[in-house]
Amino acid sequence: MSGGDEQTLRARLERLLAADLTKVSESAPLSVRARQLAKQYDPTSSMQPVLRTVHHFACTGGTLLGKCIAVMPCVRLLSEVDPLSTMTRLRAFAPMDLAGLAAMSSRPLDDAGLVRIFLAGLDVLARDSRLEGRDLVLRDHSHSHFCFGDMRFDRPSLRDILTPHYPLLSLLWVRHPLDSFLSLVRQNWVRFEPATIEEYAGRYNMFLDHYAELDVLRYEDFVTAPESSMQRVCSILQLAYNPDFQALFPARSLSGDSGRSGSVISLRPRRDIPDGVRNMLADAPAYRRLCLRLGYAPDADSPPILEQDSR
Repeated sequence: MSGGDEQTLRARLERLLAADLTKVSESAPLSVRARQLAKQYDPTSSMQPVLRTVHHFACTGGTLLGKCIAVMPCVRLLSEVDPLSTMTRLRAFAPMDLAGLAAMSSRPLDDAGLVRIFLAGLDVLARDSRLEGRDLVLRDHSHSHFCFGDMRFDRPSLRDILTPHYPLLSLLWVRHPLDSFLSLVRQNWVRFEPATIEEYAGRYNMFLDHYAELDVLRYEDFVTAPESSMQRVCSILQLAYNPDFQALFPARSLSGDSGRSGSVISLRPRRDIPDGVRNMLADAPAYRRLCLRLGYAPDADSPPILEQDSR
């Protein structure tokens, strides 16, 4: 790297470090981490920077996790990413969204074209993030793929799209399926047929099968032991850890923040179960298998986590 390039890089880092530091505690680790990463990265290299991805269903506390990741030192987090989501095409106004505009154009692009646009833009963002000393994290919008309309088995997931182009560090985040289904019903977000917890469980199992090689973290473990859980998240994603994250995360705003509000990480009581959902549970073998697969008690009135589960 030439002297001029080094000066440009140093100037960019100094601007980065001077901006948006809402807490003093972020300054020191951010400075060290940024310079370490910038020193490692050669902008003339053909090697792509490492990307991080987080995969979860809607109403599983994924926004909470995203906010906590977003306040780790040197993180740039993109929330709810899925270049092939058909949900985005319902929007009429998206002047900054080139792929969305192409999908809604007078002659819409096919999936392959949308993926090319996505990867081209991501290349710029990934390289600039690394040049700034930032770790780029993509929070997947898995709901678009697995829980919206008919399942498309021929359609690649976000991780499928990224794997040929980037080294990836990824994790899977889950919550008791009864609690997430109750939230879907409450939000009127059940957009599949039949609209039952058994159908939901079948889709959830497909999601787990698709990401079977990834480390699995449970929402209930996270809210019970936030510090150790967040340290595990940072270990899996190879992120610098900020011990002040519980004080910082409430100030972050992310898309998809539709759950119960609050600035304290804690386990919330289960929502009331409508009679219709209780009736669904009476004959739901796929739901029961899903619960046991994840270490959850299937019974609606039991504590969520099975006592014999060792995680």
